Amino acid sequence: MSGFKKAERKKAKLRLAISGPSGSGKTMGALTIAKGLGGRIALMDTERSSASLYATPIRLGGGEIWTPPDFDAMDIVPPFAPEKFIEGIKEAESAGYEILIIDSMTHEWNGSGGVLELVDQVSRAKFSGNSYMAWSEMTPRHRKFVDAILNSSMHVICTLRSKTETEQVTDERGKKKVVKLGMKAETRDNTDYEFTTVLELVHDGHYATSGKDRTGLFNGDPKPISEQTGKDLLNWLNSGAELKPEPPAPVEKSAAYNAAKDALDKCKSLSDVQTLQDQVRDSKKLTSEEKMDLHKLCQGCIEAMS
Repeated sequence: MSGFKKAERKKAKLRLAISGPSGSGKTMGALTIAKGLGGRIALMDTERSSASLYATPIRLGGGEIWTPPDFDAMDIVPPFAPEKFIEGIKEAESAGYEILIIDSMTHEWNGSGGVLELVDQVSRAKFSGNSYMAWSEMTPRHRKFVDAILNSSMHVICTLRSKTETEQVTDERGKKKVVKLGMKAETRDNTDYEFTTVLELVHDGHYATSGKDRTGLFNGDPKPISEQTGKDLLNWLNSGAELKPEPPAPVEKSAAYNAAKDALDKCKSLSDVQTLQDQVRDSKKLTSEEKMDLHKLCQGCIEAMS
């Protein structure tokens, strides 16, 4: 019997990333959108309570007053291990918040004690400096953090630090000049695939452009974030059909899966991992879900080693 059925967009919770350099307005933008969404707001602050500076009205250029929403903040302090962020997400869910702001997600990746530092520590302590083997441990831990965001019952807004990518080129007169190529968010490559929408802010005027947008709301010219932005996103999210809860997936893994996972931990070269991938693909003892999970683990190891 076919498992295919007519595609239908369901009601959903927001998964929004806001990236930009320092001073571009990421925290204020996240709070402004959260205000438009409506509901109780929790904020995980990785920057020494800096978000609490936005708890009072702020006078903007031209005399305009920005009024923040009410929100509750929790400081996340180093080391920025993935598990610390997962605990914060679960705590916000248990407390009944409708909206969670993670300010910023970047710290889990390359903050003090974040994933990149942990890879160095694990590679030295357990694998004689073999960072490839360390990635086989850290990739699943980072993935659990991302999954906690994607599976949350709350709207989740993540801010991401970014740096400007530049390149030196030669103009038509033969002179060297530096040109800006765009902004690169400081997190794992392809993280933007996980979000409904990614907004990129620039310092000049705090304008937002969409790096990725599944809603279709941000096509066209750059524009500043406003409370209406949150309202428009909420209308889009609520315009789908009612989401029916899926039955929980079984968590117990087969003996074949555990054996393949142990074999992956013992792989010492790229060719070893690729050979294991072929064995996983051809295995008749693994379920399709187990094959997919093992394939992701192998790809994480290959990316780290390449």
